[in-house]
Amino acid sequence: MEQIVVGMADCRVSRSPGQVLTTYALGSCIGLVIHDARAAVGGLLHFMLPDSGIDPVKAKARPFMFADTGIPLFLNQLFGQGADRRHLKVHVIGGARMMDQEGVFEIGKRNYLAARKILWRSGLLLTSEVVGGMTSRTVRLEVGSGRIHLQESGMKPAVLPPAQVAAPAGTVAQEGGTPWATVF
Repeated sequence: MEQIVVGMADCRVSRSPGQVLTTYALGSCIGLVIHDARAAVGGLLHFMLPDSGIDPVKAKARPFMFADTGIPLFLNQLFGQGADRRHLKVHVIGGARMMDQEGVFEIGKRNYLAARKILWRSGLLLTSEVVGGMTSRTVRLEVGSGRIHLQESGMKPAVLPPAQVAAPAGTVAQEGGTPWATVF
């Protein structure tokens, strides 16, 4: 399989079943993984901040850096490749509290809430989420199968079930002993 690395403030959409989209070391950033099995298209967005209003010039140059500019552009790319809103599986990963132990800035939480709000306004609900905590995460999407591989700092790699439903707020769900949904 061909690995495509999605860096910070970057996005990739693919229809190639032999590709694996990978992003490393999600801390407070969010990795938004979306897959449509029927259209055989998937993508990965790695955004860093919730709101482009803090730097409109930078947002224009690097729209994938921000949730409010990156997510709509990401969705447009998916739909342009044939994805259908009704068949999308949407996964949010990251949003940890990194280097902010006192919770002063809450960038991870703000990123997560911004993503949820934008997705909800777009008519999309989450299929799964692995957010919060204090560890970094690496995520891989197998475009052909829709499988998502998750590696949390200090833990064994896990595979998120493609159709897993997010846990209710305040709970941590388990799949094979590995947390797949963490709530702040």
